[in-house]
Amino acid sequence: MNTYNTFINQLLRYYFFSSFISVIGCGGVLIATTLEIQKADIPVLILIILLSFCSMALLEVLKFLQDRKPILIALQSPNPTLKQLENAYKQTHLFPILTCMRILIPHFLGFSVPAVLLTTGAIYYEWLTLSYIYVLYGFLSAVLIASMHAMIEYYKTTIAIEPIIKKLQEMAYQHYQHKLTLKGKVLVPIRTKFQFSSIVIGAFPLLLFSLATQVRLTQEGHLLIEHFWIWSMLVLIVGVCLSIYGAKLLLTIVMRPLDQLTSDIASVEKGNFTRETADFYSDEFSRLVHGYNHMVAGLQERETKNIKMNESFFTTLAAALDARDPYTSGHSERVAVYAVAIGEKVGLSQAELTILKKTGLLHDIGKIAVPDAILLKDGHLTDEEFQLIKQHPVRGEEILQQIQPREIMAKYIPGVRSHHERIDGLGYPDQLHGDQIPIYGRILAVADAFDAMTSDRPYRKGMTKEKALQILISGKGTQWEPLFVDYFIEWIMEKEHIVS
Repeated sequence: MNTYNTFINQLLRYYFFSSFISVIGCGGVLIATTLEIQKADIPVLILIILLSFCSMALLEVLKFLQDRKPILIALQSPNPTLKQLENAYKQTHLFPILTCMRILIPHFLGFSVPAVLLTTGAIYYEWLTLSYIYVLYGFLSAVLIASMHAMIEYYKTTIAIEPIIKKLQEMAYQHYQHKLTLKGKVLVPIRTKFQFSSIVIGAFPLLLFSLATQVRLTQEGHLLIEHFWIWSMLVLIVGVCLSIYGAKLLLTIVMRPLDQLTSDIASVEKGNFTRETADFYSDEFSRLVHGYNHMVAGLQERETKNIKMNESFFTTLAAALDARDPYTSGHSERVAVYAVAIGEKVGLSQAELTILKKTGLLHDIGKIAVPDAILLKDGHLTDEEFQLIKQHPVRGEEILQQIQPREIMAKYIPGVRSHHERIDGLGYPDQLHGDQIPIYGRILAVADAFDAMTSDRPYRKGMTKEKALQILISGKGTQWEPLFVDYFIEWIMEKEHIVS
């Protein structure tokens, strides 16, 4: 209920603020600058205003309680039905226009009708010394005040409902895994907003000035020119300020969804396909938001499929290579696991670990180009055969360069080409040394060597992990990066059950 209480408190603040702006801005100008009231009339007018206000308050409170009921039911219930949540969601979207109508009907008529009747009766029985024409002026003033008040309330309420909409959406998803949305349905067209706002913003200063002038002329019959300019400038300044404030509210309501969509589109351009935009709108922006979210959902689904296909592509290539030699089955996948373990201790980012993992799966892809007679030879290789084997990192690079688009595979090539380089520069194919070797190559060199030493071959049985680790230790600084060897040994000690 915290969200609801905050919502109600915010509505009350907006209500009193817009009442103050409208009543003081319009009524204050008319009364303070134009209307000359006899002292004997003041108590009667105060009584009429109080009675009219009570009538207005009663009708408005009753209408407000009716308007808020679906929202209160949904938020109060510990287990609201989906139908209750949907009704509350729609009612919340309608709340700004309901607020506007509440100002224009119960608020306006609840005050103006009793005030007109009571004032007319008071004049008739000579309790007031005012002319009947002032009843008409008072009614027209009430129209101006109610119109400005309704416009301000509409736009302020549009902002106030956003937390309620978000809360209802969260509840619907939490209880029923259902997304509450208007699905692009337009409840209040932008054209209607602009037409009403344009009339109020454009006509308000003119009508306020005309009405004030007419009241002043009715009282004095003529105006001194120097008094007229001072008085008229005051009235026009107040009217223009109120119109500028109304125009600012209108601009804010238009720019909020545009700024929100612009920000979210920029996020999607960077590859974030989970960035749905908030669906707070009930006008044509609802269609735009619905279309955008539908597009993002489609992109996210396609991206998920692409990721799965991409993962299966790398796994399939690794499996196809390992299938050529039953003695090294699973080698590429194990190397990828070992490499990622080292990469995590190095502090690589998640994106870098993903590249490292896929590079590990593909590191021996160049062996596809090696004839089976050499690759599967049961015994030691001749120098010529070993020279051919040593070309598999280069063949791997050539194979990956043929896969389109080339930029997708480019990030895996450095690790594939350099995983047999040595720190002392005696590796192959480029005799790189130290930091000249790409980091993925240096990590893979440790992982590949360990798995090769601990795997069975036709001509020898795999070493124990203890012996393989001793060889890695002895080769620190010459064949392998010392820090990466230390990290791998540390990981082995923590996760010994990983190594079979």
